[in-house]
Amino acid sequence: MTTADPTAAFSADLTNRPGTIRNRVLWTLQILLGLFFVIASGGPKLLMPNALAENAPENLTIPLALLVFIGVAEVAGGIGLMVPRLSALAAAGLSVLTVLAAATQAFIVDKPAMAIFPLALAAIFAWIAYERRATVTDLRNSLSR
Repeated sequence: MTTADPTAAFSADLTNRPGTIRNRVLWTLQILLGLFFVIASGGPKLLMPNALAENAPENLTIPLALLVFIGVAEVAGGIGLMVPRLSALAAAGLSVLTVLAAATQAFIVDKPAMAIFPLALAAIFAWIAYERRATVTDLRNSLSR
């Protein structure tokens, strides 16, 4: 005879409730990182791409179109982090973007110490994407109707 663990349903319900500490920490991170990517990271790439391209290190030549594309991806990801239905997808996309930024710092710019911050961001975004994974199913279900 098997018995159901009554604490399993309770703990799963407790972690998904809006008022839990985990949910508050996630939303705080999502809002802060979303604003960071919209205002401080992606915004300048869209508003003044020529100045950023000119000030890049000499061993890193970034085509202007790629710089604008990265800016659009960062702004879209930052906005997506703050939209409940898009938060998991935005976090997954920003995780990939920051891993690529870390690889650029480590291998192209040849400053591996500068890759630590993007890798830390990638880990945070991966955690957010994992915790918000239910929003992907909800989004898929709402789009298939």
